Amino acid sequence: MSDNGVVLVVEDAPDVAETYRRWLASSYEVRVAEDGETALSRLDESVDVVLLDRMMPETSGDEVLAEIRKRGIDCRVAMVSAVDPDFDVLEMGFDAYLTKPPDREELLSTIDRLFDRAELDDDMQEYYSLVARKGALESEKSASELEESEAYDELIDRIERVELIVDDELGDLRSDTEFVSAVREIDEGGEE
Repeated sequence: MSDNGVVLVVEDAPDVAETYRRWLASSYEVRVAEDGETALSRLDESVDVVLLDRMMPETSGDEVLAEIRKRGIDCRVAMVSAVDPDFDVLEMGFDAYLTKPPDREELLSTIDRLFDRAELDDDMQEYYSLVARKGALESEKSASELEESEAYDELIDRIERVELIVDDELGDLRSDTEFVSAVREIDEGGEE
């Protein structure tokens, strides 16, 4: 067990869940739930990050995510799915989106970033979540599909509005080298 935080792996394929558990166990306390209902019964305020399979029988990852947000549990959620993201992701409240199968480094770096983001205020959390959705969509859709989507345009407008709020809150921090580097990483394709 680690003092570095708790990751709840929600995955209906036992071998995949075990792989994720092994990859994360040296850095985090890892709990595993084999389905959505079990995940919801094990979910509490001690969970920092949920690694959530999107396509599960009975209670889907989408439904689990909606319930996490409905309950107001303060945790980051990384969706992991063999389903390529479509415009439906724009309304989902995930913090990262990984397409299966993620490699070990991708999974670990995503979880590490989500733990780092836990310290940010709500506006920065929202900004990162919106940018993650934008990145997930841009990785799968053509420029023409994006141009034709009213929902995508609304997402871009929402990102710009939140960015203005974040800029106002940060003030002079925009010149901070680490901050500029982090934003540049997001803008240049570091989105989950």
